[in-house]
Amino acid sequence: MPTSRPLSLIHVVDSLEFGGLERVVTDLAIEQHRQGHRVCVFSINRAEGLADELTKAGVAVLSGNKSKPFDLGVLSTLRRSAVEQNADIVHAHNFSPNYYAACALFGMVKRPTLVGTCHDMGTRLSNRRLRWIYRASLTRTARLAMVGQQVFDRYIALNMVPAARATTVLNGIPVDRFQNSAPRRHAARTTLALDEKDLVIGCVGRLVGLKNHGLLVGILPRLMARFPALRVVIVGYGELEASLKAQAQALGVADRLLITGQRSDVSDLLPAFDIFALPSKTEGLSIALLEACATSLPVVASAVGGNPEIIHHQQTGLLVPVDDAQALEEALSLLLDSSELRTRLGSAANDWVRQNASITALQQAYEGFYTTAMEA
Repeated sequence: MPTSRPLSLIHVVDSLEFGGLERVVTDLAIEQHRQGHRVCVFSINRAEGLADELTKAGVAVLSGNKSKPFDLGVLSTLRRSAVEQNADIVHAHNFSPNYYAACALFGMVKRPTLVGTCHDMGTRLSNRRLRWIYRASLTRTARLAMVGQQVFDRYIALNMVPAARATTVLNGIPVDRFQNSAPRRHAARTTLALDEKDLVIGCVGRLVGLKNHGLLVGILPRLMARFPALRVVIVGYGELEASLKAQAQALGVADRLLITGQRSDVSDLLPAFDIFALPSKTEGLSIALLEACATSLPVVASAVGGNPEIIHHQQTGLLVPVDDAQALEEALSLLLDSSELRTRLGSAANDWVRQNASITALQQAYEGFYTTAMEA
């Protein structure tokens, strides 16, 4: 059952830079504040990126300003914040935040209830030290929320998380922010300097190897041979930007690839796309994918992680095997060739998100999660 009183909540994150985890925590904290809870977000590292959005919405932002691998100053700041906020719940998001929170709260006379969320498939836990520390912190964590059934099943199978203290939640987004319309499409294309006649495949995500953007760039010459008006837009930044641009240059398609860099206006840019592509090698329950669906975009996504929980093949989008260039090319060609199919899949994706993955639904799910944890 949901809590019957306002709570004092502290969300603990690694950072507030622009990313899927950070986006969902920001939206959740704002919705919880709107529902009457006292909410703050504690960033272990310097608080930038989404910090201004939280502050403007009335959610306090605290910073640990981490300066070394295991920073005792962060523990002290987080512990003091829990006391000053008279916290009922400290909610840690992923691995480092969980063990920092567990250490910071150790030995407190009035200790808040520590809960955690696992947002992804845990690729980083291949690091033995991180895995050991995270596992140790779970002994002091009352309840764990796993984002999607695939994430739940993986952590249980690895014996990382005790099934009796875990539950499954979906991510949630403020769906009304992601409306698509002719005026919004025109404005987005003007912002990105795209022609109205362009056929645009769009991606949103950090430019890192696991997002697999290079697979999409690699098939661009063959797609362009069939669809000369094609453009690819990647909204994001990261370590692989230079190599992706070099790849496009070597393939002779540099003028058809646009990498926007870091943007805070993703909801305003998504209507510029005709198709959304997510060729990742691994995913949790992708916020970028939910946002694309809410914008009524037809999706081609790799069948990994939580993607099949959102994209039901040929119903709310198309799924392809991971790292399969031919399958990706065929699926994109199918959508590029049919505006009717794009409209049908995009509309069905929008319906699914509104029914299953709104920020209101997520906030209500966490209300019950907190109650169960405090009663444990």
